[in-house]
Amino acid sequence: MDVSFGKKEKLKSKKLFTQLFEEGKGVSVYPLKLIYICTEKKEAPIQTGVTVSKRNFKSAVKRNRIKRLLRESYRLNKALIFNNTDANFAFLFLYLGKDMPSFELLDQKMKLVLNKFKLQINEKNTQ
Repeated sequence: MDVSFGKKEKLKSKKLFTQLFEEGKGVSVYPLKLIYICTEKKEAPIQTGVTVSKRNFKSAVKRNRIKRLLRESYRLNKALIFNNTDANFAFLFLYLGKDMPSFELLDQKMKLVLNKFKLQINEKNTQ
């Protein structure tokens, strides 16, 4: 399993971003929320974006720090999803907290969110 987070895996399409907010389903474990939709075949099986509210973090330096931490924790834990699904998805991770997180906290919550997503997808496939 490749543990990089390459250019093809990054969610950059404005159309997909708006589609995520309008039609996406959510899974959350405070302070993270994962919004996802199933997509057609793209370059990568899962395209991912991260976002942090400007309302909660006025400083761009703090927002960018949190986004870097989110991307890194996703990169390290994406094997949980890649190895267990055949479908293509678009992910958007939202940071909902109001305090600066540590990497350990984000890593732990990322694992919980991805496992919760995996359970939700498996539940839908069995129905």
